Amino acid sequence: MTPTDQPRRGTARAVAEALREQIRSGQLAPNAVLPTGRELAAMFNVSTKTAAAGMELLKIEGLVVGEQGGRRRVRSVRRITWDLSAFEIGTRRDSHALDDWSSAIRQAGREPREDVTRTWEQADAQIAEWLCIEPGAEVVRRTRVRWVDDQPFQLSNSYFPADIARGTLLDEDREVSVPGGVLRHIGHPQVSVRDEISTRMPSPEEVAALELPVGTPVIQHVRIGRGTDRPVRVMITIAPGDRHLLVYELEV
Repeated sequence: MTPTDQPRRGTARAVAEALREQIRSGQLAPNAVLPTGRELAAMFNVSTKTAAAGMELLKIEGLVVGEQGGRRRVRSVRRITWDLSAFEIGTRRDSHALDDWSSAIRQAGREPREDVTRTWEQADAQIAEWLCIEPGAEVVRRTRVRWVDDQPFQLSNSYFPADIARGTLLDEDREVSVPGGVLRHIGHPQVSVRDEISTRMPSPEEVAALELPVGTPVIQHVRIGRGTDRPVRVMITIAPGDRHLLVYELEV
């Protein structure tokens, strides 16, 4: 850091702006140890309190993380490219060992893992609307935590109408995968999908489950899968915004 990096105003925001620019330009690389509050105060000619406040702004933005001993590092994130135009569409990549999502992660040279639980529930108003069933109707919910390289990357909840799921692989309280997908295997293939994508700040439970730094927004991806005459599944995926690049490729 050189004298030309010093902000014109001795404020926390100005300190944060100077450091943010160095992070974005690559001058401060991922995992780089940042100067201490005392060192920053000397570099920018501000008080240690002002320097600490500037660093806190970067922490809130998710650019900086703390570690034991009070030092800060530039946050390192290796995101995945999630190709939603290929996800579960066309020639699926499922096998008996890995579902379509895990297969795509493995093909990208990363290591996937999924923790799955199954519960029976009554559909709330939103789930019922998506599935075109009555509110309170019974559904199977399959909850997944998706991991990449031992880091939680997604929370996913899939809901299936009871008459489709009962007594099938979807009713088993474990991870299941078959070539072509489970819905096709049990006679209810998806023939079209509708995606709804939004962004928001996470709930406290999502922050804990996904190990999110302060200030990290999440992407909510809802996929409604239709069979030949009705919806057969709705899947709601929560994905940290800084760990994902969503991609669609469409013919026009």
